[in-house]
Order: sequence, then structure tokens, then C-alpha cells
Amino acid sequence: MSAPVPHAAHDPLERERAHLSSSRSALRAMRADVESLDIKDVTANWVNAAVLQQQIDDRIAALADLAHTPLFFGRLDYLHAPGADQAEGAEGEQFYIGRRHVHDADGDPMVIDWRAPVSQPFYRASKKEPMDVRLRRRFGYTGGELTAYEDEDLTDAAGDEQASRLLQSEIERPRVGPMRDIVATIQPEQDEIVRAGIGGSVCVQGAPGTGKTAVGLHRVAYLLYAHRERLARTGTLVIGPNRSFLQYIEQVLPALGELNVAQATVDDLVAHVEVRGTDTAAAARIKGDARMAEVLRRAVRSGVTMPVDPVVVVRGSRRWRVPAYEVEEMVRELLSRDIRYGAAREALPQRIAHAVLVRMEEAGEAPDDRVQDAVARNTAVKSAVKTIWPQVDPAKLVLRLLSEAEFLAEHAEGVLDAEEQAEILWAKPARGVKSAKWSAADAVLVDEAADLVARTPSLGHVVLDEAQDLSPMQYRAVGRRCTTGSATILGDLAQGTTPWATSSWPEALTHLGKPEAAVEELTMGFRVPREVIAYASRLLPTIAPGLAEATSVREAAGDFAVRAVEPSDLDAAVLAACVSALGKEGSIGLIAADARIATLAEALTAAGLPFLSPGEETSADSRLTLVPATLAKGLEYDYVVLDEPSAVVAGEPDERTGLRRLYVALTRAVSGLTVVHAAPLPGQLG
Repeated sequence: MSAPVPHAAHDPLERERAHLSSSRSALRAMRADVESLDIKDVTANWVNAAVLQQQIDDRIAALADLAHTPLFFGRLDYLHAPGADQAEGAEGEQFYIGRRHVHDADGDPMVIDWRAPVSQPFYRASKKEPMDVRLRRRFGYTGGELTAYEDEDLTDAAGDEQASRLLQSEIERPRVGPMRDIVATIQPEQDEIVRAGIGGSVCVQGAPGTGKTAVGLHRVAYLLYAHRERLARTGTLVIGPNRSFLQYIEQVLPALGELNVAQATVDDLVAHVEVRGTDTAAAARIKGDARMAEVLRRAVRSGVTMPVDPVVVVRGSRRWRVPAYEVEEMVRELLSRDIRYGAAREALPQRIAHAVLVRMEEAGEAPDDRVQDAVARNTAVKSAVKTIWPQVDPAKLVLRLLSEAEFLAEHAEGVLDAEEQAEILWAKPARGVKSAKWSAADAVLVDEAADLVARTPSLGHVVLDEAQDLSPMQYRAVGRRCTTGSATILGDLAQGTTPWATSSWPEALTHLGKPEAAVEELTMGFRVPREVIAYASRLLPTIAPGLAEATSVREAAGDFAVRAVEPSDLDAAVLAACVSALGKEGSIGLIAADARIATLAEALTAAGLPFLSPGEETSADSRLTLVPATLAKGLEYDYVVLDEPSAVVAGEPDERTGLRRLYVALTRAVSGLTVVHAAPLPGQLG
């Protein structure tokens, strides 16, 4: 492997810079070609014109040249032409690997999309398995300027594998702004997950700093490349834990040229009612229990009653009679099929109408489908169906369950005990759906009820991040959005910070409806310094027994300090640590228990230190973010100042959840961590 090459006229580095310049010019030309398209004479109507114009606008946006983002980051020199008969000694080819495909005026490729099959060896080839690659070249950039390159000869099987200095530098480069893509630094084990087929679901258990979130986002980008038509029809969705997290990751996919991937939180998915209330931890745990699905199923069907009178249909001078026992058989058959409540309700009038048509045919008439539809809409039939199989409003049904003890007891019998029923009942019943103080867990129950009435549309692929925090009922809500599609589930059992956090992935995947999903584990950390991850891992035996401890491949040990101060000096010591961190390059996160945020905000303001809120984009002039511990998950900063760990633990309803919250806070640092405390540290850190 060669060292980065110095500047010199006409040297290889200059030739690579020339190729970069030519590639950028070609990209601008590709965009100009799209911008110049005139669709006035090729569309039949304004609807087609609007659709086509939107597609053109999306293409123009996808072809944007991001000045500070490298257009290509590597090069592959093949021994033979891909796909050629190697026995004939076919001449090898050279490909530049980048974020998107770029071609010249003749259509010849200048940059190959990283997702293309020919690019795969860039991530997986090794001296032991060169994959027909002679040389792999990596490029180093400063901003958007190509400043260095590094070669790796893969034909030297006897040579030792050596770590790439440019790769290591890119991994450890300070980050200011939103989450970056990792397309230039994807590792072989990550690439296997990224390129897994769309037919199956994948669950990624990833320790802090292993890049699981970025892997999930790059998997979406890969699937959109490999199965674009299919996913254009069925849709894709990225689900994150909160809005701050979604703001943090939102630029990753556009940087890869993918603009049409929806993002949402679980709360967004189930927003059938306005959430204005909160639950106790005990009530939330019960409402999130999978047993609630059976309670709701019983409640939804509780309005179905058996007929006591025949259905009599009058058509002209004839009266057609369907006896009550026959209608009852139809009702029981529909109930036994366990189809959606609404679908069964729509089927019942057609069943009754069919019975009438049979009688018409027996009487010598020859009715057709139009007659059956007319009978199904007959007033007598509609009245009977309304009585037998009444409509169900999901929100009103859940409102009744949580307000009426007798109604809840009837449908929770043998499922929830009396204490559990009492825990989830509202102390003060609401007058109606709009006035009710719904909780987040209540909204999930309404979503479950809505799906029991009418099937929730399924997407082609869903990425669920921070999945360990979901309740079984929330897993069911997400699973409904990908019943006919696949899913990528990302999480870390050690970072489960809800009282109902999952204890095992097989259990979670069963609730999600994807029990067959493969579970992959990432334990190699690329972000968190080794001293920091080792310190945080002291909590693992308590918060996630049996979970493998993460290791770090970072060469730099990182800055790490734990400082004990007097209670009266705590705020000043925290501010001093922030000032010290601001003297270094990169972003700074001041993480504290939620109860301490107001105090620290006041202290920062008084000291003249401007700060951002989580999710707001950092810049060269504003690099400090004040982060409540409850919003820290999924975020990362070059330097983290952690205020009073014991307060972070105390802010949660139980010690295990508190220690898990602390584990999250400790592992947000990319280059350095300073822990400042006045109260004794939790014993598990001793």
C-alpha cells in the first residue's frame, strides 16, 4: 500500500483531479439535458403533464452536484473485463466508484454507482479473495477537493492486510452538520447487510458506533437502486424514534440521490387521535402488551348479533324471504373466517342477496349480477345488516373500553386480571373522542382497532430504527405497514430505555410479524473511542446480560475524563468542559437529565455560549447542542460533556431503564467524552 502522493505536475494525483473535474462537468451536462426537456407536445392532458413534470423535477434534484461531497471516493482496476472469459485474457477495466452514476456525452460511464454489482468488490475484496480486482484505490478529500490517494495491490496474496490510513481518517473525521453517509467507509460485514435481497427481512443488533443506522439507510438506497420499479409502486418508509432523530438523518438519502423516501415516527403512523395525555409506566406497559390485541378483537366483534327476524325483500309484486336461521349461518360463517370486520360487513349483504337470487332462479327467473347488486342495496337488506353487523368507529370503541369498567371486564376476561384492568381505566371518563386526553399508547390501541375494521395498506420496505424501545403493540402497528413487504429492523438491546423495551429480538420479530427475519450482529465500532466504549460497557452486565461487548477499531484512543466536583461548582465545571471542547474541531453535545436542561440553558445563556436544540443543524459558527438525555438516542457528537450521570439514572421510572439511558448518553461521543458529576456515580461504573 502506498502513502498519499504529494502534489506534482502531471502526477497521478493531478490526473485523478482532472477526472474529478471532467466527471463534475459531465454531471452538470446530464442535469442540463434534463432541465432542457420540453414536455408541451408529449403529454395528452394536464394530469399527465403534472406527473411527468414532477418526475423531471425529481431527476433534476437527484443530479445535483454537492460541492463539498466527493463525487467518487474510490477506483477499482480489474484484472479482466467483468463478465469476460478470463481464459481468453480479456483486458481489465477501470471503474471509479461514487455516489451516483455519471456518464459522458457518448454514454460511457465516468463514475459507477456504489450500488452497482461491479462496485461490490470495492467493499468486499481482499488479498485472500481479490474478486478479480488488481488494485483498489481510495481517495482522500478536504471539503470537495481531492487531496490524496492510497493504493492497495490485491494480487500480492503473500502480503499482509494493512489498515487504510485514508479510510481510518475518514471514519475519525470530525462531523459538523447532519448525519453523514458512510458510503465511502462501508465495511464487508456492513455491505452484506446493505445488499441483502428484498425478499427477506433483516434485523441488525448493533452496539453503539457500529453504524447500524447508516447501514439501514444505505440498504434503502440499495434496494431502491436494485428494485426501483417495484418500490416505486409500493413505497418505502424510514421510522425513527423522534423528530430530532429524523432531522439528524434526513440528508443521508438525498446525498445518495434518493429523494422519495418517507420518514415518520411510530406516533406519526398511529395519529388517529390527538395525544394530549400521559400514562403511568404501569398503564403504558399493559396497554402496550400484545394481549391487548385479543381484548380489542373481542370488543370489535361484540356488536355483532344474531338475527331474530327473516329478511324480506320486495321486488315488484314478488316478496322474497330469507329466514333468520339462514342469515345466522351466513353471520357465523363470516365470523369463523376471521376476516376484517369491515370486509365481513360488506360481504353480508351480498350473501343475503345471493340467497334471494337462488330463490328467484328456483322460481324460473334469470337474474344477473346487476340484480344481485340491487338486492344487496335493498332497504330491507341494508336495515338487517345495520342491526346484525353495525359499523364500528375505532376511536369510539377504544374510548368505551378505557371508560367503562363493565365493557372492559367483559372483553378482557381471562386476558387481563382485575388489577391490570383497573390500571388502564381512565379515572375520569371522557365525554367524547375529541375531548379525551389520549396517551401515545392509547393511539396505538386505536390503530389496532382500525386495522381490525379495515386492512392497513402495506409498503414495499420499512426501516425501523431504535426498534428495541417499542412495545409489542407498537411492533404490531409497524408490522401492519409491511405485511406484504420486507423490513430492516435496527436496534441495540442494551439501549432499550422504555419500561416495556424488548428483551430479545425473536420475541420482537414475532410481534412485528417477521419471525423469519435473519438477525445479524454488529460489534465492531467505528465511531466511539475505545476508552469510552470500554467505560460504558461496565453497565452491560446489569442492563443487557449476555450481550457481546462492542470493540472499537479506532486507532485514536480519544479524549476521556471523569471529573468529580463540589455541588456548588457543578454548573461552572460543566460550562468549562464545554468551552474546552469548543476549542477543538467538531460538534459538541452537552447531555443532561431532562430535569437539568432549564438550569443549564440559563447558565449557558448567562455565559454567552450559544447553543442549539437536538436536530438543529450544527455549523462552523454554532457547534454546541444542549441535549436532554431522553432525546440523545441515535445522535452523535465529536465531543460530549455528560452532566451528572446519577441524575440521568434518577430521571427514569426504574434503575434498569435509568442505567440504559446512561449507557446511551455515554456512547454518543465520537472523539472525546468528559463526565462531570457532584453526586456519587452509579455503582455499576465503579
